[in-house]
Amino acid sequence: MTASRQIHLVKRPSGKPVLEDFAIVDVRVADAGPGEVQIRNLLMSVDPYMRPQLDANQPLNAPLLGGGIGRITQSNNPKFAVGDLVRHSMGQQEVFLSDGRGLTLLNPDPDLPLSVYMHALGGTGITAYGGLLEIAALKDGEQVFVSTAAGAVGSVVAQIAKIKGCYVVGSTGSEAKRRWLIDHAGLDAAIDYHADPIGKALKAAAPKGIDVYFENVGGAHLDAALACMNLRGRIAVCGMISTYNGDREGVRNLSNMIYSRIRMEGFVASDFPHLNAQFISDMTGWLKAGKIKYQETILEGFERGPEGLIGLFEGRNSGKMLIRLAD
Repeated sequence: MTASRQIHLVKRPSGKPVLEDFAIVDVRVADAGPGEVQIRNLLMSVDPYMRPQLDANQPLNAPLLGGGIGRITQSNNPKFAVGDLVRHSMGQQEVFLSDGRGLTLLNPDPDLPLSVYMHALGGTGITAYGGLLEIAALKDGEQVFVSTAAGAVGSVVAQIAKIKGCYVVGSTGSEAKRRWLIDHAGLDAAIDYHADPIGKALKAAAPKGIDVYFENVGGAHLDAALACMNLRGRIAVCGMISTYNGDREGVRNLSNMIYSRIRMEGFVASDFPHLNAQFISDMTGWLKAGKIKYQETILEGFERGPEGLIGLFEGRNSGKMLIRLAD
């Protein structure tokens, strides 16, 4: 038996989650049985999609849903050896057992840090890549707007669009993040939506209108983008973080979809298995060439999982939010 801990949801949040909604629970994990492996978590991902799960899909008094990277510590499964690194979606727990289903072997490039496989070369990366290039059908040289452009998904979207020769505007929630988008990510314009009304600021930043809007926020951001969309523009709907804690901002410009023949489509990361090989090749090359810059906010210690999730909705992260348990 191995000592472990799990992060449980013990109370459904009312609005934004608070620390009291969660608990750290001590458990004992059995040795790996026939066909099983035992895994020790190294990195845990914290993502905005986790918040809506807390309202219904996340069981109470069970490990918090989520993905991570772990190392095999025991194996009775011929597909995995002790020491292998794996990606998983087994949630927020330090040590756990698996029969191998849902595990993906990871062979990281030695020239890249392991953490990039939790964002640019992980789920947020393929979300950005597939959402922009397939769902939004980006064409070289188009006018692009990305909301939460300094986040894990948005920053990759914005920089791929720049690689494709587009004019790119991003929105973010602080002056420091706005400067990072201009000075490091290379965007053409960036908006601090806390400092300037998003509708007015977007019209000024995108004088030629918008061909592609990559949607991460909803509400006022969507309303502003709809007012600026060009004929036959496309909106790829990745997330609507402004609504996840129960807030609702009205959208008044939906009728623009009719007269501008705008296409709006939602998607999730798992829609793109057919793109995975090309994505890995492209993204690895872009990262190693310095064409994709990234930021990470890494909280040290398993018990900081709830703090990381809450922090997403308070703007405490720059780029990808991660919890590091061990090297």
